[in-house]
This record gives sequence, C-alpha cells and structure tokens, in this order.
Amino acid sequence: MTELRNVAVILAGGTGTRVGLSIPKQLIKIAGKTILEHTVAAFQASRNIDEIVILMTPGHLDPVRAIVDAGGYDKVTQILEGGETRNETTSRALAALGDDECNVLFHDAVRPLVSQTIIDDCVAALQEYEAVDTAIPSADTVVQVDATSGCIEDVLPRHLLRRGQTPQAFRSSVIRRAYDRAWEDPDFTATDDCTVVLRYLPEVPITVVAGHERNMKVTEPIDVYIADKLFQLASADAPDELDENQYREALAGKVMVVFGGSYGIGGDIAALAREHGATVHTFSRSSTNTHVDRREDVAAAAKKVLAESGRIDLVVNTAGVLPIGDLAETSEETIWAATEINYLAPIFIAQEFYPHLAKHHGSLLLFTSSSYTRGRKGYSLYSSAKAATVNLTQALADEWAGEVRVNCVNPERTGTPMRTKAFGAEPEGTLLESEVVALRSLDVLLSPQTGHIIDIRRADGPAAIGGGS
Repeated sequence: MTELRNVAVILAGGTGTRVGLSIPKQLIKIAGKTILEHTVAAFQASRNIDEIVILMTPGHLDPVRAIVDAGGYDKVTQILEGGETRNETTSRALAALGDDECNVLFHDAVRPLVSQTIIDDCVAALQEYEAVDTAIPSADTVVQVDATSGCIEDVLPRHLLRRGQTPQAFRSSVIRRAYDRAWEDPDFTATDDCTVVLRYLPEVPITVVAGHERNMKVTEPIDVYIADKLFQLASADAPDELDENQYREALAGKVMVVFGGSYGIGGDIAALAREHGATVHTFSRSSTNTHVDRREDVAAAAKKVLAESGRIDLVVNTAGVLPIGDLAETSEETIWAATEINYLAPIFIAQEFYPHLAKHHGSLLLFTSSSYTRGRKGYSLYSSAKAATVNLTQALADEWAGEVRVNCVNPERTGTPMRTKAFGAEPEGTLLESEVVALRSLDVLLSPQTGHIIDIRRADGPAAIGGGS
C-alpha cells in the first residue's frame, strides 16, 4: 500500500471581534510571535506532516506570506482565502488539495499550543480509521436546558462527554464525500468537520484521540493572556532519544564548548560528547580559572577554542550558584555574585559566541530550574535569575531564528555537587542522576527545535522527559 502524504490545513478564517481587535485574532502576538505563526511552527516541526495549507481571512493574506517567508516554513505550499463560514473554508481547502488521496488534518489557527503528541496520535489513528477527532473529558457537569424557559431539562452523563478540539483528521476522499452530500442539503449547517461526517456519512466510525487542556482555543480576551502565560511556562515535547550511531553521526567533526564543565551535569555532557566523537573544550572557575561573569574571560575562551579547533558548533552553560536565604539578610556581595553568575553570564556567553555559532548554524543550551515558575521563600535571587534565563532563551530563539538554535533544560532535583553543598546528603532515589540529565540534554542540544523549555523528570523513570505544550 502506498503511504499517503499528511497535509495539515490551518483554518485561520476568524476575526478579532471577540477579543476586541480590528485585526484577525490569529495575527495577535503572544510570546513574541503571532498566534498563527506558533500554530504553523508546530506543524512545521512535526516529523509526520508533509505539507501545510493555510486558509486565511480575506484581505489579510500578505501578512501571512510575510510570516511564512521570514520563518522559513517550507512545508507551507498554499496560502488561500477562506470562505464566509467554517464549512466554506474547509471546502475551499479540499478543492485546493486536488483529487489525489491523502490524509488531511484540519486545525484551528487559534489553537497555537497543539503538541507534537496530539499531531502524532491523529496521524497514527488514520492508519486504522478514516475519521479522527481530538477531544478531552469534561471536568464540569454538563446540563441540557429548555430553549424557551432556560430551565434544566437533563443532566448529561459526564463520563460519556468530551470537549472537542482540533486537529480533526480524515482520509481526504471521506471528508470530500461528506461535504458533497452536505451541500445538497438546503438546511446544512455545522460548526466542525466531524459533525459533517457524522451526519452525512453515518456509516463511517469517528475515533477519538486524547487532546490536552493546553490545546486551548484563543477566543475571548482572557484567552490571550492565558495562552501567553502558557507559552512562558509550557514544557515542549522532548526530542527523540538518539542511539549510539546517531550520536556519533551528529557529533562527528563538531566542536563543543561547555561552561561549568569540570564536574556535575556539565562534566557529564562533556564526557558524553567526547565519547561520541566531538571535540570538547571545558571551562570553569576551578579548572581553567574562567569566571563566566566576566566578559573578558568568556571572550578569551572563545578565542582559545577558535585558535585550537577553528570552529564552534555547540555551546552549553551549566555554570551557576545557589544562594539560599532571606533577601533582607543577604549581603550586597552575594546579590551581585548571584546575579552576575546566574543571569549576566548567559548573556555574555550568548553575545560572545553568537557569530561563531551562526557561522555553522549551531546550538546554544542554557539551564533553568523548576523555581522559575514561581518565586520561593529563600530562593529570590536564584528563582528570579532562572525565570530571566527562560525569557532570554525564548527571545534569542526569535532573534536568531534560522541562524542559531537556543533551548533551555529544566531538570528536576538532580544530584550535583552544587546541590549537595546547599542541602547536604539527601535520601537515595529522590534525585535525578546527573548522567541522565546530561544524556537528555545532549538530545536537546542536537535536536532541530529552538526556543523550547524542556523538563527532565524522574517521576516516570530515569529517562523521563516531561510535558507536551
């Protein structure tokens, strides 16, 4: 059987009236990009999507073309005007796809937080079914009311109810046949494509894959703020784990620089990279007298690496300090040291190494902490710097798109010398092993993704990496 191509159709035909704007809501910016670009980027990044078609509100195609061109979204093959209704827009997309059979995934442009897991699950379900919906259980009781009186008629069984999301995925011949029949019905109306199949091709079963609460639809003004915060806090889908041959292939001829590379996570990353064929240069205060909070030291490190290896492909910064205590009692010396090492150092490293990484389309990896999501008592200096590192990662990924990949790893509590110094010995089995964090960090460093915060957790096993966005 010939493998069908998978086409994502992004439905961007809505307006911004409900969010109080004169422009289409999919062109609102959240987390540094338009909602539409976040959505396009998700499907561009999918290993299972071959082609992207965008249906946009009439009169607004030029901004979409600019977004696609600037972002290098080469999977986008067509940018078309949508219709007056959702159903007309879907029909235009089907006409644009032609008669060749394919798998088609219809997705709301204003669901920018769709995860790779959801996309993969929809594609996988199409191997067995011809129609697929994405849905989540209802956490709330759903009541049916009388249209006239507004009084409750029935309380529906919650365990059988789901809240529909997108993508909705189909064999193209199936959804095309359903619409052919629907347009023959003078009373035809539907708010989504699965409803069209359900009503006009009732013999076709529609399976359901699990969505996610984060796969929200930006509709009301408050949704803009929620989505923006979710982008800040969301952990991206983890990159694939590589095997021995893939590590060697990815690292062959590469030059890596690791700050904080004498021990702990940084030392383990350096050892793994060397083991798989990379040339690795490590710098730290203890081994090379390199102070990452001094720009001249960072610049000297770059100069040394270039003199010895001639290029720089990968840069990792694990250097950091963990001051603990009430801010009111913290000395000015500690405040300056913590801020310079934990925040200014990543900035110096980014600035000094950018031109060398850009020359070879390299990768920069930074580290944050779970405390970045909310400041904690006794951690004010540390958690605020780690929150800044997350924002720095996302900002640089936008600035350097197409030139340098920038990502950030957020490991769960890990057994490192820095942690032992701060907390002393802790019960065995309660901490992640440094070597596990290093291996997963190497996967992130070598992956094609950029601008992501990747959780590494112990809860589901030593190699578990958390959370789809």
